[in-house]
Amino acid sequence: MIIIAGPCVIESQELCLEIAKELSLIDRSIIFKASYDKANRSGIKSYRGVGFEKGMEILTNVYIRTDLRVTSDIHTVGEASKAARYLDVIQIPAMLCRQTDIIAAAGAKEIVVNLKKGQFMDAKRMAQAVEKVGHKNVMITERGNSFGYNDVVIDMRNIQMIKDICEVPVIIDASHPAGDRSMIPVLAKAGIAAGADGVFIEVHPNPDKAKCDGATSLELSKLGRLIRELKSIYTLVQIGEKYD
Repeated sequence: MIIIAGPCVIESQELCLEIAKELSLIDRSIIFKASYDKANRSGIKSYRGVGFEKGMEILTNVYIRTDLRVTSDIHTVGEASKAARYLDVIQIPAMLCRQTDIIAAAGAKEIVVNLKKGQFMDAKRMAQAVEKVGHKNVMITERGNSFGYNDVVIDMRNIQMIKDICEVPVIIDASHPAGDRSMIPVLAKAGIAAGADGVFIEVHPNPDKAKCDGATSLELSKLGRLIRELKSIYTLVQIGEKYD
């Protein structure tokens, strides 16, 4: 089971290392995620991060000190080739999942690309995004579809449709569509039960004080138990598929 977890945005090296060390105790296969720049924040004064250079330095230290693989968003073509020198997985934000040049640039280095499905995209059209990457070392993160303003709902059918059409691993984003952190376990369990290959969960030691997406970040102290439950569900699904 693929697990992507970490704070929404890099706030400091100390915080990233605190979270990463806890994640490494939970499962050393976790991919640590934190954005060096949240270029799609709603407000002009919203906290965006520490920038590319400082962000890559912090993520490199996370890798060195915890041995966890690392991922972060990119927002421009120019960032793609530079980020590939530091990241194990390049993440394409949902709002950019149709931007041909950015996706192609991310795929040029042939490292894993995580395409976050935009809430304006249907499952079938993600095959075109995968084609733009240029190789099959791709994951797609399902994060729901928009039903009116500020209401993103996950259609669990998308998980199987994306797997059938795109033939790549599908990750369930249990944070952003949840709306509030109390619903993260519900969406995560439902997604894995529906056949998702992994989960994407934003976590923070104190979500109420997080500089970004605190409302949809799970308390770090609760992640270990949730991951154990998800692995149990994942195992049952795999056994069921084996004898289907």
